Amino acid sequence: MIIYGVAILAFCHLAGLIVGRLLGAAMGIDANIGGVGFAMLLLIFITGWLRAHGQLPEQSKNGILFWSAMYIPIVIAMASIQNVAAAVSGGVVAVVTGIAANIACLLLVPVLSRIGGVEPPLPATEGEKV
Repeated sequence: MIIYGVAILAFCHLAGLIVGRLLGAAMGIDANIGGVGFAMLLLIFITGWLRAHGQLPEQSKNGILFWSAMYIPIVIAMASIQNVAAAVSGGVVAVVTGIAANIACLLLVPVLSRIGGVEPPLPATEGEKV
């Protein structure tokens, strides 16, 4: 069953890469634009739908959890190969776009934090003191 969680993650990754490539082609750029982000959104929507319909076993959740823990180092590695110096030297547009995206993200944090409501805290693990 763990393999099903990994299969869902792999499907989302491939679908995100395709969407990112199509978005890049639509913009006339030979690059993947936002493919990893699309993949993560798709993963969130699919797992949410499966959970709501009781179709996501615990072992499949563990498979997804394992690879989602690996996600951050993978994204950092992917970002490290981007040519930031060329983007910055390419003009002011890249810098302004980056700053605008960061400001938009910062402004959306309070809005997004209100969507889910208040959840009870997680129970303490074995090693934690209450």
